[in-house]
Amino acid sequence: MKTILVAGGAGYIGSHMVAELHDKGYDVVVADNLCTGHRGAVTHGTLCVGDVRDGEFLDRVFTEHKIDGVINFAAFSLVGESCTDPLKYYGNNVAGAVSMLGAMRRHGVDKIVFSSTAATYGEPEKQPIDELDRTCPTNPYGETKLAIEKMLHWCDAAYGIKFAALRYFNAAGANNAAGIGEDHSPESHLIPIVLQVALGKREHIGIFGDDYPTRDGTCIRDYVDVRDLASAHLLALEFLDREKTSGVFNLGSGNGFSVREIIEAARKVTGHPIPAKVAPRRAGDPSTLIASNRRAVEILGWKPRHSGLDDIIGSAWNWHQSHPDGYAE
Repeated sequence: MKTILVAGGAGYIGSHMVAELHDKGYDVVVADNLCTGHRGAVTHGTLCVGDVRDGEFLDRVFTEHKIDGVINFAAFSLVGESCTDPLKYYGNNVAGAVSMLGAMRRHGVDKIVFSSTAATYGEPEKQPIDELDRTCPTNPYGETKLAIEKMLHWCDAAYGIKFAALRYFNAAGANNAAGIGEDHSPESHLIPIVLQVALGKREHIGIFGDDYPTRDGTCIRDYVDVRDLASAHLLALEFLDREKTSGVFNLGSGNGFSVREIIEAARKVTGHPIPAKVAPRRAGDPSTLIASNRRAVEILGWKPRHSGLDDIIGSAWNWHQSHPDGYAE
């Protein structure tokens, strides 16, 4: 297994995956329509610009490059937008996965690592969450990811395409050695938004709801470093190649931090006051999401190396200071 196709490899997590694969000696082909990704984030490999929903485009990619395995990050991922425009999410996320699996079948590629999400669980019944817990998404984004997981199961049964669905929690941090970090437009993730306040690009950070049943009334999330996510995806791909069996795995630190705790940690790391204001709740936001990562640790051999909040926020802060306008030239 030498050449890996990374769909959505110009995006935040995808670009870190490309860097990880390069560092481990793999050849990388990136398929991205650059709708939300950035050319500047693709530091290695071959970038093929096109939409994964386009079967002819994928056929060219698979024909021109001897693809041994696929890692699929290609998806829209804004929870709020998915609630106001669900057809956009089904039309992109699910249709893109159907197209990718069809191309894999046509070209005899039988391994895929799928970027899933903790949003498949919805409002969980217990904490920490494990992979056998109920899946009942509270937003269309999570529903599209769960639909793809179910499709992967049936494609395994029918075609022998082995999959690892990685349900990860809140990705954060940056790979400063590779010069890549997080740059969304609009930005929707808490840590980069907080750091934009520290950079003077926003006047304050909005806290969406302070009346949740949590220790300080704000939502609690499990933050996992993007470099650790990338290493887990590679371990999952190697697991599929070695074991020839499919699986679902949570990726998280096993620790939960509230919105207020993240803001306070960012104040400490940056040395800036970072004003905060409470705003109304967002639709579809569960109060608490904390992962059990036991399966990934025991089965994949995953060992998160960047679990400290100061480390995660510190790497992001370093990147944002050196890239105050993201990838914009």
